Amino acid sequence: MAMALITKRAVDAAKAADADYFIFDDACGKPTGGIEVVKGFMLKVTPKGKKVYFYQYRLARAGTADKTPMRRITLGKHGDLTPDEARERAKELAAMVAQGIDPRQRELDAIAAADAEKAAAEARARLEGELVFEKVAARWLEEYELDHRPTSVGQAKVSINKYLVPKLRGKPMPHITKADLQAAFDKIPAKQKATRQQVFAYASILWRWALERGDIQDNPVPSMAKPKALKARDRVLGDDELVSIWRATVTLREPLGAFYRLLMLTGQRREEVAGMTWAQVDRAAAAWIIPADKAKNKVQHIVPLAPGVVEELDRLALARQVKAKVNKPDPKQWPQTGPVISIRGKLPISCFSQAKTALDAEVAKVRQNIEPITPWRVHDLRRTLATGLQRLGIRFEVTEAVLNHVSGARSGVAGIYQRYDWRDEKQSALVAWAQHVQGILRPAEQSNVVALDRGKVVAA
Repeated sequence: MAMALITKRAVDAAKAADADYFIFDDACGKPTGGIEVVKGFMLKVTPKGKKVYFYQYRLARAGTADKTPMRRITLGKHGDLTPDEARERAKELAAMVAQGIDPRQRELDAIAAADAEKAAAEARARLEGELVFEKVAARWLEEYELDHRPTSVGQAKVSINKYLVPKLRGKPMPHITKADLQAAFDKIPAKQKATRQQVFAYASILWRWALERGDIQDNPVPSMAKPKALKARDRVLGDDELVSIWRATVTLREPLGAFYRLLMLTGQRREEVAGMTWAQVDRAAAAWIIPADKAKNKVQHIVPLAPGVVEELDRLALARQVKAKVNKPDPKQWPQTGPVISIRGKLPISCFSQAKTALDAEVAKVRQNIEPITPWRVHDLRRTLATGLQRLGIRFEVTEAVLNHVSGARSGVAGIYQRYDWRDEKQSALVAWAQHVQGILRPAEQSNVVALDRGKVVAA
């Protein structure tokens, strides 16, 4: 251990050795020239000639004669600091030690405080940036869109963007309270029960997703009063109403008329019929295969095509060929690509509200001299077909298969082991239904359809 008054001359004179060594600040009995010796101030010299200033100290333990273990604080490199600057810094630290303050701990506390302040600033920035409600909701919608049907995605976007974003915009999602969310729900008119129920359902999915990701620590939705469930609809259209609707489709702009006639004859869901593509239908096999990713229940569904449905598709195929100016149009040559029901030929129809309004106007014309039809929805056509099949004596399992319902006889354990697809029975059932519809359209003609006990239908 070397001792010397640490001055520029002494530092410059210090030479590298085989190992690190320290020079402690000490006058060694010589005049200091007014320089104050600082106990614990030292210079370290490395074998490579690097020189670093340190301050070393021990702190008295409160209420005892003991002291803490020796601690050493780096003041800085020679060159970055002059000996005088390093000495002044050592004097400041020595004054703190004399007051019982641990410089090293203060330094650590300062670092911790800076880290905490930085973390708080980053947290604030995240809250005010990526965690504001509209941004979290947008990320959720992007992910939701990847594995859900277009209809469900559309409903989710309307529920979030129309009813929640305007009320919660700019609010950090972790700070949105039950009261905030309730206030947003309360803005939806009480008479719009279906809307309230839908918005609540999508809000529940969104908040659960955010909780699972760690974006929020608390989910207020489960503690809220869930909107009362709507009464299940049981509207079934009568034969005279079906006749009026069918006749109205004849005067409706095409392909909208064909769209509604296909809904009546197949009983499939609105989005499935609207999304039908030519690649999904086969004229020779008289079948329409709805892929699993296009079916509501994610189960591939084969829909046998009754002759009346084939005729509708023939007309649509012919119209497309005529529009494309094909030399010799042939309705039996169905296209291989593109949507079946399309206004401009590139995208499937999606103007459901406008189409229904137009249809209702045509129905009113058809029934101008008789009692108007009680308000009805497109889904009622599907329920009417199901009820009609039961009236025709079709087995319940076959009706479920026609509708592609994974419920009743096709659910649970029975559904796992029941792999029979009822194709022949479905075909007979849909042919019988199409004949029934044609029969009520021509009441003067006598129907020659006979329903059998096992759901098979044959001509008498």
